[in-house]
Amino acid sequence: MDDDESQGGRLAGQVAIVTGGGRGLGQQVARSLAAEGAVVAIAARSEDQLAETVSSVEGAGGRAVGFPLDVSDGHAVEHMISEIDQRLGPIELLVNNAAVTLPLGPAWEVTAEDWWRNLEVNVLGPFVCAHAVLPGMIARGRGRIINVASGVGVKAVPFGSAYCTSKAALIRLSEGLAMETAAHGVAVFAIDPGFMRTPMTYHLLHSEEGQRWTPWVPSVFGTDRHVPVERAAQLIVRLASGDADSLSGHYVTVFDDVEELARGAMDEPG
Repeated sequence: MDDDESQGGRLAGQVAIVTGGGRGLGQQVARSLAAEGAVVAIAARSEDQLAETVSSVEGAGGRAVGFPLDVSDGHAVEHMISEIDQRLGPIELLVNNAAVTLPLGPAWEVTAEDWWRNLEVNVLGPFVCAHAVLPGMIARGRGRIINVASGVGVKAVPFGSAYCTSKAALIRLSEGLAMETAAHGVAVFAIDPGFMRTPMTYHLLHSEEGQRWTPWVPSVFGTDRHVPVERAAQLIVRLASGDADSLSGHYVTVFDDVEELARGAMDEPG
């Protein structure tokens, strides 16, 4: 796609942030948002993976800027937001995608430090990023935040208590933020992107700890629970476009009929 085409999409001119954008779903989301005309700021811990994503977006005619950081580092996030505002313009979309699955194992065997680190990345990180972008969104009277949760935030699986707890907390955080920002033109969503082939699930499939504690993972692939990463990214693009703002505060899965849900939400009283 050329520059003119990239600027003519549903998100033309919008500035978006994607955390955890160095690989997997985050990388595909960055590509998909850029393909719809958004200017994408990509945050990730690995500089090599970050550079690969930026290069991929630019090679397709989009515009992206990379920021190597840990999303749980509030000072680093504030610095990134300030730089984005100066270099790219006002931020209209935040996709909180960065997450870790570890530690795996019985709750009494994993360390408390590893367990808490999971929540620092998976819950504190999204809060820190939302905390940084919301003042500008509220001042402008518009903006969207999409938090990538998981089905295990609704129904837990064994030996992943940190990850399950973090995703349940992220869903509740999304609901609370949606209620607090509703009067200011900001929409907030939590989504379940489905079970995808990503570096995260690769680790569950092939690592010693994954094979020991999540032996059910291989059985998911080849079933209707297995979702192509492109399909999950398109759900995020759909919510980012504003077509389903009536679903702000809702938990939306990749299997949902978003159009039908949005119509139903618009018909709800009050």
